[in-house]
Formats: sequence, structure tokens, C-alpha cells
Amino acid sequence: MAKYICIHGHFYQPPRENPWLEVIELQDSAYPYHDWNESITAQCYDPNAASRILGPDGTIIDITDNYQRISFNFGPTLLSWMESKSPETLKAVISSDMVPEDKFSGHRNAIAQAYNHIIMPLASSRDKRTQVIWGIREFEHRFNREPEAMWFPETAVDLESLDMMAEHGMKYVILAPHQVCKVRKIGDEAWTEVANGGINTRMPYLCNLKSGRSIAAFAYDGPISKDVAFSDLLNNGENFAGRLVGAFDQGEEGDQLVHIATDGETYGHHHLNGDMALAYCLYYLESKGLAKITDYGEYLENHPPTHEVEILENTAWSCVHGVERWRSDCGCNTGGHPAWNQKWRAPLRLAMDWLRDQLAAIYEREAAPYLKDPWQARDDYIYVILDRSVQNVSKYLTEHSVKDLSQDEKVRVLKLLGMQRQALRMYTSCGWFFDEISGIETTQVMKYAARAMQLARDVSGVDLEPEYKKILTEAQSNIPGFGNGAEIYEKMVKPAAVDLYRVTAHYAISSIFTKYSPVARIFSYTVDNLVYDLEEMGINRLAIGKVRAQSELTWEEEVLSFAVVYFDGHYVSGGVRKFSGDENFEVMRTEIKDPFSKSNIPDVLRFLDKHFGDHNFGLWHLFKDEQRRIFERILEPHLKEIAGDFRQLYDHDYTFMQVMKGVDVPLPEAMIVIRKLVLNGALKVALEEENIEELQKAVDEIKRWPVDLDVPGLTFTAGRKIERLMERLRDKPEDINLLQTINYMARALNDVHLQPSLWKSQNILFSLSKQYFSGIKARAEKGDDKAKMWLDLVQELENFMHVRIP
Repeated sequence: MAKYICIHGHFYQPPRENPWLEVIELQDSAYPYHDWNESITAQCYDPNAASRILGPDGTIIDITDNYQRISFNFGPTLLSWMESKSPETLKAVISSDMVPEDKFSGHRNAIAQAYNHIIMPLASSRDKRTQVIWGIREFEHRFNREPEAMWFPETAVDLESLDMMAEHGMKYVILAPHQVCKVRKIGDEAWTEVANGGINTRMPYLCNLKSGRSIAAFAYDGPISKDVAFSDLLNNGENFAGRLVGAFDQGEEGDQLVHIATDGETYGHHHLNGDMALAYCLYYLESKGLAKITDYGEYLENHPPTHEVEILENTAWSCVHGVERWRSDCGCNTGGHPAWNQKWRAPLRLAMDWLRDQLAAIYEREAAPYLKDPWQARDDYIYVILDRSVQNVSKYLTEHSVKDLSQDEKVRVLKLLGMQRQALRMYTSCGWFFDEISGIETTQVMKYAARAMQLARDVSGVDLEPEYKKILTEAQSNIPGFGNGAEIYEKMVKPAAVDLYRVTAHYAISSIFTKYSPVARIFSYTVDNLVYDLEEMGINRLAIGKVRAQSELTWEEEVLSFAVVYFDGHYVSGGVRKFSGDENFEVMRTEIKDPFSKSNIPDVLRFLDKHFGDHNFGLWHLFKDEQRRIFERILEPHLKEIAGDFRQLYDHDYTFMQVMKGVDVPLPEAMIVIRKLVLNGALKVALEEENIEELQKAVDEIKRWPVDLDVPGLTFTAGRKIERLMERLRDKPEDINLLQTINYMARALNDVHLQPSLWKSQNILFSLSKQYFSGIKARAEKGDDKAKMWLDLVQELENFMHVRIP
């Protein structure tokens, strides 16, 4: 009996992009990171590309790529985010699929995923087809090859979806064991019932489909997968390996495959350092010769199915009630709020289904005069999503249009296609998975719906929002004060909506604080500066301009004029309107500039109201990241003043605080707060400025007093600073001064028990040590004092970073 092991990781994050801006805005809950994608990348996606093998003393003895030795899929929308925000991570993932030809008998270890992570059995036939096609095309774009298989979100399966997979060349599907209900040897007539996970998971099966097509099915080992995801099996890589090996049946003839499937985020995000357990597990299996590591494609080629199965339709791996978790109050939830219910799921699903059908009718009707085949055009729209260059979009429109389109008609077609894209995004499974309708995942799918309805209104004049909200009134929140889904939509979804007026308002306000290029890119929009005046009177500023704002997604554009005034150090008021000619623009400019030149702010505001009326705006119209940056800039002088005052109070009362400490008298709360702010601030500034003297002073003070440190913020700052220093060391590996600075910083962090993430720094040190250690050691042995110092400093740094080079 030959033993084979395959571990599959489903790597995915719910799409978090603002559907108008196509970017993830600042998420405070992910502090100290910008957003949750960035945080989970640091915890999971990056570490799995360079995971650590630890020796008996807990130091790093090797760094290995987990992706190269497992089967995996990445959600297409996650890879799209990586492309712009974490390109090195994307490069590592793609490279991991390019294993040597003899690694898995020529098979690659990445597979595709249905595009938007929708629950396939609950989708319309048309949407299922688009999801399969988009998933395949996106995979081909990223990995430069055809996929062998496709991951179904939540492993939710039905025969129609499987048939579409098979039709498009997919060879196998991965399922949970309870999703198979019958099995028989190929050629036999009698079926054996294997409900409730009774199937032998150590072999592949054949699933014959009504169309005459077939697809192979792998049912993963349920108990081990569950323990990896939800138990403590990842606490020890050797135990993990032992559990996998223990799943082989010694009494069973023939080769066997033990395989598991979990969320990829299990390895690092859900379980801290889970990537290291996975790395050691794979290392242990291979080094001890306990089993051969394989992937599904290789195993299937060498072990064609001898048995066939019938699947249990409308089932998924994360719901024991089929697929009810995504349409009813079935009882499946995260377990964090036992008193809550999920009755809101049904009306949310009803609202989305109603909206989908309305949007489909609008799309067919409005696209018919322009597109040869509107639904084929939607299937091919993935090529536009992947490349929005004017040349590529123009080529796409030419291929699918029934005639030469005017510019207005092109805008209309792109809006219709964008509407359909949002209609698919609004079914992202996470919208129903969690416990509460006001949660960020559910309001996110509502935002996709809102954008779809906005585009539908633009192209057809039909306002679908009233009926959509009417259905949502039946979706009751569990949180007092939120009311129902319609109220949540009004409070948490509609304020996120964007049009060209709001984009111009954002540009106008931020232009007071940021110098823009003549053509500025603001997320998925461009703003062409046609006229711009900036006046300053002391701390007050006035900007008046004329711009052409355009959407990069729909090509919609408009010429708009604006005026905005910033006064008293923190007030902002302005307006945007459609450009109505040079004469009116000059009148507006003159009437607002004249009182501003005399510091007559009340008249400035009066004329703003006269010329812009209801189209006014303020700081709340800024997009979140820029809003935060401008608030910080406005507050910066005030905060510096406050910090200086607190420092004076701290220094003034220092002796008295020492006396109180000496006689065990507790400090007043005000003094504790001042001390916390002063010392946290001093430590952060010293780290950022690489000021070793001030860093040591701050550390000495913190050691002297009990201080509540901002551990997340300081460790993030320290980790990033050490990374930058290590990157400089990579360029100048023999820079003694730089090595000393890094070691000084390391000692200081140890003194205050701060443990920053050193993943990238460890990678650099490991590489540098392997590359230079032997040569410099040889120089040291010949009496080179500088080489001796380098060795001492590098060995100290290795101790700090827990790296050991054999």
C-alpha cells in the first residue's frame, strides 16, 4: 500500500471594496493595519509563502513555502486586491503554483474558484454559468494556464452547477463527506447508502451527470479537517502529521489518499502560527518518509475512480441543514450571540432575488439595441474587469456591439454591464453567513445592491429602491435601535453612495491640503483640472475651480464647477454644481473671492449658498482615508501643543510622583493618563526617528513606572521600522553602524517586552546570514577586527529574531 497525503487550503476574504470607489476604505477595527485584508495578509498569506521550520531550541533553522506543497485556491476578488495592495504576496502565490514539472507529475497545485463566492445552488442558472466562466477566466489571467478544477464556495453543490463545471473542462470537485449519499463500484447496479459521512474518503469517485458528462469527486476527511479548523491540532506540527498518518487503513488494499480541506486562513489567522504547524507537518512527513505529498490532479491521473457516487444536492460544508444558512433562520451561526436569531436572512434573500430579476429585465431590454447577445457580453465582461485600459474596453465594445456606438451609448452599455456585475456581487455568501443584518458583511452586499439600483435608475429611469426597502422592512435587527433592514439601509448603506458631484467635492476639499497633478486619479475616477484658483488669507483658504470628472468604470463624465472655503483652522464649507458657462463661472468666482480677500467669511458663506444652493458639502463628504488624513493634519498643531503641555506637566510633577511611589500612595487618575500619553508618545517618536538616545530614555522611564502601553500600535511601528532598517542592511550587508542601530532597537524592545512581527526581517536576516556568514567568518579568523564585530552583531541579531544558521 502506497500512502499519499494532500492538504487543501481555501484562501478567501469577503470583498470589502466600496462598490463606487473600488477600494477598501480605512477599517478602524483592523488597527493597527489599514484594513482586514492587510491584517490577514500579515498573519497568513505572507507567512505561508515563507514559513518557519523550528529546531529543538525554538529557533528558525529553515524557511519554506507551504503553497508549493499543498493544494490551494485563492478567491479571485482577494487576488485582485493583492494585485494593487500587496503585489509581492500575489507574486509569491503565483510563483508557488509554478512547481517543477516532476513535483506532481506535471500537475499544478492551484485550482480556480467560482468568482464571487456565491452559494451556487441558490443562484439562477444564468448566474451559475457566469460565476464558472469568470472564475476560469480570472484563473487563466493570473496563473497563465487552464485550471484543472474549481472550488465551490462553502462547498455548496448541486448537479446543475457540477454539470457547468464539467462542461467547461473541470476534472474534479472537492466536497465534504456528508455531501455524498450513495456509492457503488463502477459497473455494479446496487448502491450503498453512505449518508452522514460514512463514505471512504481515501479514494476518488466518479459522479455521472444527466447531460452525459461526468466529474471526479474527492470527499475530504471530515474529523481531521474539523480538528485542524476548530481544535488544537495546529499546536504541534508533529502531532498534526501523526493524525494524518493515523487515518490510513492498514487493512485496506491498494493505494490510499488521506486529504483534508479547511479555510486557508486557519494557517495563521484563525490559529496564530498555524502556518508553522503546517510547515513542520509537511517537513516531518517527508523527512520521515511517512507518506508522499501529492495534489488532487496527480492522484486522480494515477488512480482513476473505481467507484461512483450520487451527491446530496443543496448541501454545504458549513451548514448541517443543507444551504439554509444562506436563506433562513436554520440555527447555524457563529455562536457568539445565543439570544439572537437570523430570521432576517429570508427577507434579505427575497429582496436580493426580487432585485436580481428586475435588474435582469432592465438589462435585457436596455442592452438589446446595442449588444449582439447581452448575456454573452456579460460572460465576457470579465475581460474588462481584468483590464480596464481604454484600448481593451474599446476592443470589447467593438466585438459585442451591433453597431458603432456613440460616446453616450458606450457609457450606457458600460453602466448596464456594471449593474450586472453588482447584481452578482450582492450575492456574496458572507452577507448571510454571520449573525446580524447590521454587520459589515451584510451591509456590504446591500451596498452592491445600492450601486446596482443607482445604475439601473441612470439607464432606465426606473427606481427600484422603494420596493427593495419595502421587502427589507421584514428583516428585523437583533440590536435595539437599528430597527429593520430598510432602516439599516438608510443609515449604513446610502451614505456611502458616490456620484461625480461627490467625487468633485472630495477633490475640492482635499485640494486645499494636497497639491494635485493636472489630471488627478481619485480611486476609480479621474479629475481633469480645467481652471483652479487657490487664495490664502492667513490660515484661511479659498479654492475655486472647474473640472471634468470621469468614472473609469462607466466612462460617464461631466464638467463641474466648485468653490470651497477653509477658515478658523477647522471649518470647511463648499459647493459643486454643473458648469453653466464661462460668464456664470466668472460671476461666481468674483462674488466669492471679493469678500474672502477682505476676510469677510459670512459673506463668503452667503455667496456660496447663492451659487450652489443645496449642492453644498463639508468634511463629511470626503472619502474615509482622506477624511482621516485631513482631520489629522488639522489637529496636528493642536495635538503637538497638547503633547507639549502634558510633557511639561509630567516633568513638573515628576519628583512628586516619585515621592508618592516611594510611600505607596496611588497616583491620581489624571497623572496616570498624562504619564501614559507622554511615555507612549516618546517611545513611538523615538522609534520612528531611529533616535537611539531618546529611545533609551523612554525605555528607562517605562521600566521605572507601570505604564499601559499601546501594544498593537507600538509593535506595528517597531516591526515596520525594523523591516525598513533590514531592507537597508540587505543593500549594505556590512554596514556596522546599521547593525548596531538595529541591535540597540532590539534591546530596547526586549526591555519593555514588546514583540513586533519580524516575519519580513527574519527572511532578510536568514538570507543574508546564509549568503555572507561563511565568508566574513573566514575573514574574522584571519584577524579582521571589523569582520569579528560583524559576526558578534549578526549573532546578537539572530538571537533577537530567533534565527539559527547551521
